[in-house]
Amino acid sequence: MKRRTKLASIALFGVMSTATLAADLSRYRDFQLGTDLPAVARQAGVDPKEAKVVHSRPALIQELSWRPQPLGASSKTEPAREVLFTFCDGALFRIAIDYDRYQTEGMTTDDLVEAISVSYGIAVKPPAPPQAGPRVFGQEEAVARWQDSEYSFELLRSSNGPTFKLVGIVKKLDAQAQAAIVEAARLDDKEAPQREANRLAREDETERAKLDKARLVNRARFRP
Repeated sequence: MKRRTKLASIALFGVMSTATLAADLSRYRDFQLGTDLPAVARQAGVDPKEAKVVHSRPALIQELSWRPQPLGASSKTEPAREVLFTFCDGALFRIAIDYDRYQTEGMTTDDLVEAISVSYGIAVKPPAPPQAGPRVFGQEEAVARWQDSEYSFELLRSSNGPTFKLVGIVKKLDAQAQAAIVEAARLDDKEAPQREANRLAREDETERAKLDKARLVNRARFRP
């Protein structure tokens, strides 16, 4: 029995194989990684103006949220609760799919890995990260990975529920985006004092303008 369980585990989390290399890891459903924001928004039926600017420099990082719904009167359920598309200078480099906890309730990690492997080939089990302390509620752990030289999909399991998330990236674009995000944070910290000073100056100017307007009105009608 133990041998059978071990063999099943190897089948789900095997080494990279021909099947894995042949799998198309460049897309999630009909969404192609690397596509521009307007095309993704049009495909999802979302207004591209709803995209949120996360950082504007040194690269433009934007996020667009989509909540997929079953089509028409279909009896099929939709396991994806929310899909978050992230763009770097207009190109889709990351897709994060949060699964509905009620649509995955009772499913094991192996169940999800088996289902996802139909699209992406045999999964590799990532090495366990070093445990720095007690497990935090809601903390996410990578439990399976599908990848090739250009793309990667990773299944994350949260201690909250548990719930699952599937994250796909373009490796090259993701590296560029992460470097830009780190630099944006550095610039934000550096410019924070000046931004605060500008904010206070604007508030002072607004208050002075308000008082000047009130002075003109009250001076004209004041009677001692």
